[in-house]
Order: sequence, then C-alpha cells, then structure tokens
Amino acid sequence: MIARHFAWILLAIVSSPLIAATDGFADQAELEQFISKMVNEHGFKDTTVRTVLDEAQYRQPIIDLMTRPAEKKPWIAYRKIFVTPARAQDGAEFIRENLETLLRAEAEFGVPKEIITAIIGVETNYGRNKGSYRVLDALATLGFSYPKRAKFFMSQLEDFLILACEERVRPFEGDDACHRSVNGSALGEQVSIGDLVGSYAGAMGYGQFIPTSYRRFAIDYDDDGARDIWNNVDDAIGSVAAYFKTHGWQPGQPALLEVSISGDTGSIDSYVNQRYEPSKSVAEWKSMGVETTYPHNDVLASVFRYEGADQTRYYLGFENFYVITRYNISRLYAKVVLEVASGILEEA
Repeated sequence: MIARHFAWILLAIVSSPLIAATDGFADQAELEQFISKMVNEHGFKDTTVRTVLDEAQYRQPIIDLMTRPAEKKPWIAYRKIFVTPARAQDGAEFIRENLETLLRAEAEFGVPKEIITAIIGVETNYGRNKGSYRVLDALATLGFSYPKRAKFFMSQLEDFLILACEERVRPFEGDDACHRSVNGSALGEQVSIGDLVGSYAGAMGYGQFIPTSYRRFAIDYDDDGARDIWNNVDDAIGSVAAYFKTHGWQPGQPALLEVSISGDTGSIDSYVNQRYEPSKSVAEWKSMGVETTYPHNDVLASVFRYEGADQTRYYLGFENFYVITRYNISRLYAKVVLEVASGILEEA
C-alpha cells in the first residue's frame, strides 16, 4: 500500500478509518461526503469511487507550486518567460503545420489563428509540455489538502471522475461503473485514470483545459467520433476556438490599446487593474484623463497598467481582453498571449 492515500485501507472484515488529516492526508468525513455525492448525484458505484481515490497520492510539490504561481511575478519577469523569439518562431511553424485547421476554426468561430496558436504556445509550448503530474493526484491533493481553494478543486475532481466515466477510462470501462451516456470515447479502456497527466493544477492537453472546461467546451473537430485534446491537435485547436467564441470573443475587434494619461495619474490609478470586465465607456475614460484616438466612445473598456523596466504603460482593455482572462484570470497572462500572437504574425 502506498503510504499517502485518500481512501479507505481495506482490512479483512472491516475497513479502518483513514489516518488523521495531518501531513497532507485527507479527512475521512470529507472523503465520505465526496463519495456519497458521486454515488447519489451521479450514479457511480461506491466501490469504484473508493478504488479510484485509493490510488490518489498526496503530492507536496503541487501545494508548493500553488503558493508561488508565475502570475504573481512582476510583469517584466513574467513576460520574459513567454515572449521570446523561439516561441514566436515555433508558433509560426505551428501555424504552417496546421494551417487548414486553424483557418477553418478562424472562419467558424471568429477567433484569429494567431490567438488560438498563442494560447497553445503559452499553455504547453505547442504541445511539448502538457504537464507531468497525474491529474488524479493534482485534483485530490488540492481538493482535500489546499483549503484556500478546496471547493473549486473538489468540483474539478468531481468533473474529472465524470469525464473519465464518459470516456470509459479504467476502472469506469464497465457499463455499470456509473450511469452516464457516452457519445464516443477519446481514450477508452486501454487507458487507466492514473495514466492521465496534466499540470500541477489538473489542467489537461494542448490547451490545458480543466475538467469542467473539457466537458463543456472540448469538441471533436476532425469528426473521428471522439474529442481528444491530449493527442489530437485538430480537436485542441477547435476546442480553444470554441471556448473563446462561447465566452464572447468579438471578431475583428481590438483587445488592448495603449493609451496615455493626461495630467496627474493619481486621478485614475484607483481604477486601474481593478476590473477585467469592461466597466466604463471610452468616453467616460476620456473624461477622466485617458488620451486615445480610438473613435468609438460608446464601447466599454477597462484600464490596465503595466510596469516596465523603463516606464509604466497604460492600456484600454476591451471585451476581447476580458475573454482571454476568462481562460486564465490574469491581466499578465492576457497581455502575454497578445504579445506572443503578435510575434507569431511577424514570423509567419
């Protein structure tokens, strides 16, 4: 038996309670509540859920990484990680290799090919680094042992088990493992739930979809009867584009425009970086000292500030900028995606 379990240790006649919730171990009451939910709300077999959770392992490095995400870095340090000549060149090559699919996604969903490519480039370096942690371990560790965001990650663990069942991943390959309808399987019985790997936060595939996003937005974009964002680049491209369209991407509209601030910036700094969702009209921002030649005064925007090595720059962020933050809730991430996309276009 592996020392750090999340499920019961089965004995000959009765099952003893899990070791107390110390050193990363899960609490027995939380486990029972989770198992009961999977059984009563989703039709899973009790014994199958326990088998899966018994396989989950606590990983302290995952907790450590959650406490120091890249998005907490200063803008200039964060930018250096992603905005590089190599990433732009590799992105241009990704477009050349997948041009037909990218053009089809651009036409169908309205999302530019360079934006789709930049997302995949920032998330996994164009599929080269899809993560090395078992998704089961990541979500169980964070759901049971990271109180700050336990509710969120418990919901992701829930959806991950449902996803595994929908795809008939072992041990959910049997018809009676859970009562779910299945419309094609990307993975199937040859794959065990412990084989599925992703990021330390449980994100998966080329575009690093969390389980909820996988179930809601991943699509079968090559019509092979399965949606596979781990191995099928066509499905990954279509899924990223579908996600952006569903979240309100506006074709042909700007995402971020640099502006200047007239006079003392103190009058506007209290509004800067406060809301990702556009909150005031361009006309209102102009009345507060934002200087821009953008002509559409009735369009809503927010204002963002980025501190560089030499100076501080201000920007109007529009609906498309907000959509990028729906993928990753970070103004740093959204701007990096736009800069990588711009670099890709220069190389293409």
